[in-house]
Amino acid sequence: MDKRNRTTMEFIFIGFSVIPELQYFLFASFLCIYIISMAAHMFLIVLYNLSSNLHTPMYFFLANFSFLEKCYISTITPNMLKNFLSKHKTITFYGCAVQMYCFLLLGSTECYVLAAMAYDRYNAICHPLLYNVIMSKNACVKLIVNSWIIGLMAAIIQTSLTFFLDYCGPNKINNFYCDIAPLMALACSDTRFNEILIFMLVLCVVVGAFLLTIVSYTRIIWTIIMHHSSAGIKKAFSTCTSHLIVVTIFFGSGCVMYLRPKTSYGTDMDRLLSLMYTVIAPLLNPFIYCLRNNDVKVAVKKMMKIA
Repeated sequence: MDKRNRTTMEFIFIGFSVIPELQYFLFASFLCIYIISMAAHMFLIVLYNLSSNLHTPMYFFLANFSFLEKCYISTITPNMLKNFLSKHKTITFYGCAVQMYCFLLLGSTECYVLAAMAYDRYNAICHPLLYNVIMSKNACVKLIVNSWIIGLMAAIIQTSLTFFLDYCGPNKINNFYCDIAPLMALACSDTRFNEILIFMLVLCVVVGAFLLTIVSYTRIIWTIIMHHSSAGIKKAFSTCTSHLIVVTIFFGSGCVMYLRPKTSYGTDMDRLLSLMYTVIAPLLNPFIYCLRNNDVKVAVKKMMKIA
């Protein structure tokens, strides 16, 4: 491969082709996961729009998060399902660029939507009297728009840095989707500068959003301790536990994925971690919010009575 024929260039996914005897089983399993995940996220979005008791900032952010998750899993899973049934597990150069761009855009945006959700919980618990003023509809929309802007800039920079490299040697991606590290490992040009810039950008986006989330929850815990209120502790745990579980899964797997030395990529454990980050987590998140959230349970019961 060389830089002059990128229109005909293709990458080959190694992915799960190392276990050819399980291809049909994996196809059926991930198809079920994809359908359930899409249905669950769509259900949360419809529930938010139809239930007046969920028209609050917290569920506005949750509906936007579900929309992002629905798009996020759709950037990877359909192509992965196709590859399970295909002998040629390939993707074009520009198709790979589009997949990576969408993946990074949605993932980076999710980081700051989760941070916005933590900020919402901080204001609800620490500033209850000013909550409706601080978290006005206009403020919530601005937080979502800013999250998309950050995600857009991060995705453009990271995708550009990766796909402006020269690819003239091996074309086998040691994963099941187009990610930064496996692609840079295939580049025949010097990637040290790109690696430093991408590491710094990931550090700013992922760790920056995570620190904002931690600061919000630190203030929440401090407020609860200062008031010594058992009712406050109960309320905080009932409204924050679901979000904390999702944050732990999302940022934990994200940090392990992208804040590692380049030499640690390409193992079977790396593929399993990628699977957790891109497919399993989007499946679990809507159930985490539904099963542990009384407001959602009430809204579901009302919807069932109307139906």
